[in-house]
Amino acid sequence: MTRQTPIGSGFGPRTTAREILAGIDLAGKVAIVTGGYSGLGLETTRALAAAGARVVVGARRPREAQDVLAAVAVAEVEVARVEVDELDLADLESVRGFARRFLASGRAADIVVANAGIMACPLLRVGPGREAQFATNHLGHFALVNLLWPAVADGARVVAVSSGAHRMGMRWNDPHFEQGYDKWQAYGQSKAANVLFAVHLDAVARQRGIRAFAVHPGCILTPLQRHLPREDMIAAGWIDAAGNLADPSFKTPSQGAATAVWAATSPQLAGLGGLYCEDCDVAPLAAGPDEPGVAPQAVDAGEAARLWRLSAALTGIDAFAGDAASRR
Repeated sequence: MTRQTPIGSGFGPRTTAREILAGIDLAGKVAIVTGGYSGLGLETTRALAAAGARVVVGARRPREAQDVLAAVAVAEVEVARVEVDELDLADLESVRGFARRFLASGRAADIVVANAGIMACPLLRVGPGREAQFATNHLGHFALVNLLWPAVADGARVVAVSSGAHRMGMRWNDPHFEQGYDKWQAYGQSKAANVLFAVHLDAVARQRGIRAFAVHPGCILTPLQRHLPREDMIAAGWIDAAGNLADPSFKTPSQGAATAVWAATSPQLAGLGGLYCEDCDVAPLAAGPDEPGVAPQAVDAGEAARLWRLSAALTGIDAFAGDAASRR
């Protein structure tokens, strides 16, 4: 049974990450934000640091990340609260290295935001034949959280940044698109996997008070669109011929980061978890394929357990191996 029912948070699609954190003191907390130097990740890092958290940014390009973060280190961001460490989610050895270094630091993670990702890229295979979007957006984060598990604090929150594209669902019979590749279906599968990951993680972690959420940030123009031809974005009505934003429903990066920040910190979610959130509230179950909310199959416990087993088999990593709940 799912509790996918809006709670009336009082926030909405135009709420910013800073507004979410008004009155919330994160001093003494440690947050890990993958890709926390670009797009929504950068806004998430800035908001959490401004509220007092120590933020560890996992970055595929650490030097670029340091330069970007230094450039935005204005009054509301204490640069001393942000550190960068190398993390390539498509490379499991890089994920192991990041986790190993964090564990060696002796710190506990109070917040983990699985934010980094790629979208609608040309066919690319990483590792032993893995489709890159599934490998980066899901498997890398799956491995990271499992490897970090000894350092995840009791009562912590894990947030997976998903998308409305999760409705495309899992391609169980061919998750690596060996029988034909569609860049949007591959992206949608990776985003469905983000939701299912949060559902099952919450189920096996809640006994320690650790809760997991998946979030849809909304539509935002960020570097995530780097693989999309300009003509495609014009045809979709996202931008005009001059490259200016043309769709009024699009959010600013700070508005887009707000739901992840809300899921990671809000006391309104105490006692809840395994939920899909959007517009800074719990999303309803979608009543049909064209209705708003989360697709029922994306929050199905059986599907979530199935993905967990597949992910553990593909990565060889499972912090909950032997736990009966993780096999259900």
